[in-house]
Amino acid sequence: MKLHSPATVGLLAITSYDAGHIAVNGRRLTKSFLLTPHRLIEDWPPDSLDNVTASDLQALADLNCPIVLLGTGARQRFPAPALLRSLTERRIGIEVMDSGAACRTYNVLMAEGRDVAAALIIECAS
Repeated sequence: MKLHSPATVGLLAITSYDAGHIAVNGRRLTKSFLLTPHRLIEDWPPDSLDNVTASDLQALADLNCPIVLLGTGARQRFPAPALLRSLTERRIGIEVMDSGAACRTYNVLMAEGRDVAAALIIECAS
């Protein structure tokens, strides 16, 4: 799906996505990544929610954004509460949704000038 957003000059926006990729400012990414309006961290290790570790979520917490979107792939799935500890202990709000919904929500919040981070899982083909 191709996304259109208002002018966000100098910010990182999601410009399209499908089951095998997500594009940031037109650049096609095929591996999971972390994203804020000012920073892209490529090759975030998990390729499915089943492979997310506490260390993976600690990297997300270390971005120090008060709002975090966790895109869990093709469908919404929830991680074990213990995995979210690094975020909840820092009073970081986390919203879990499928990756498509996380892409759309990220763009809305980013365009509003919100301090948001997205952790987007691109599932490996089985």
